[in-house]
Amino acid sequence: MTYTIMFLRVLPERTFDETLEEINSAYDPDADLKPMNLTDEDRAGWDRLIQRILREAGPVTTEEFPYSLTLWRDGPSGHFQLDYDGNSATIDIPYRYPGSEASPIMAEAYRIGRMVEEECGLEGYDGEVEQPVRTGDIEVAASRLGGLARWAQETLT
Repeated sequence: MTYTIMFLRVLPERTFDETLEEINSAYDPDADLKPMNLTDEDRAGWDRLIQRILREAGPVTTEEFPYSLTLWRDGPSGHFQLDYDGNSATIDIPYRYPGSEASPIMAEAYRIGRMVEEECGLEGYDGEVEQPVRTGDIEVAASRLGGLARWAQETLT
């Protein structure tokens, strides 16, 4: 289980929540997953994103899978994974950053999340604390991650 920040290509004249609701209502758990079908624009956005992260944040590892492009960031502030399929993305942060240890990784996740928005044209939303990535309070998100991680370490180990 991870702390997840979602990104969507919001449909015209719709909100993030309306777009998510429409996507969820069309979901068929019995259907076969369809491989991603990136447009040239989607691929260019991903390439710009990777180059920008390398310049501004540091090294990453990337790999292409049938259903997503994946990036792993293992930096001084911690580890997270970013998955992108052209119309959506997620940043997943493991619950291994208790208390104040959550601030650096959350700051980096939000920083890179804002790059996802700018380079890939997606809108980010942190459902854990119900705030948009673009204007969200990083310390509120870090407090949530740090509290859940502390609880998990104290309760589950």
